[in-house]
Amino acid sequence: MAIEDQAEPTPEKAITPAGPVSSWLTNNGFEHEILEADHLGVEMIQVEPDLLIPLATALYAYGFNYLQCQGAYDEGPGKPLVSFYHLIKVSDNADRPEEIRLKVSLPRDNPTLPSVYWIWKAAEWQERECYDMYGIVYTGHPELKRILMPEDWIGWPLRKDYISPDFYELQDAY
Repeated sequence: MAIEDQAEPTPEKAITPAGPVSSWLTNNGFEHEILEADHLGVEMIQVEPDLLIPLATALYAYGFNYLQCQGAYDEGPGKPLVSFYHLIKVSDNADRPEEIRLKVSLPRDNPTLPSVYWIWKAAEWQERECYDMYGIVYTGHPELKRILMPEDWIGWPLRKDYISPDFYELQDAY
């Protein structure tokens, strides 16, 4: 058999084991995708946009009462935007608090996601910043407007396909 006729062996996709939170979610009927833990060992879960609120509400009821960080990033031109949530279960009897990170991928052309403000009030300014920098619309947010850029700014400055204007007009500079 010729060398070019031999099939390349395909590497098998590594199976990421379910962590304790993922196992709890599965046992309670919440759909999600298990991602590889981050460099600190924090469990990460991918969630569909329409399942974010039910899953986040369940995690709050399960004890994840602290939203440490909510943010967003751009995977690149033509690729999805990602909104992420770093949750912590704060308790008095734990040596180290339990942590989980949720990730939600959104299409660039219509990045819309329900706000988690009604679950964790700390999301208010963090969601506003993600709206201002990436254009992710958090439906149900109490005051979704720009927080860093002027209200009349056009575009989303932290998107990787953003084109910076050639000049900046300074109004009321003096």
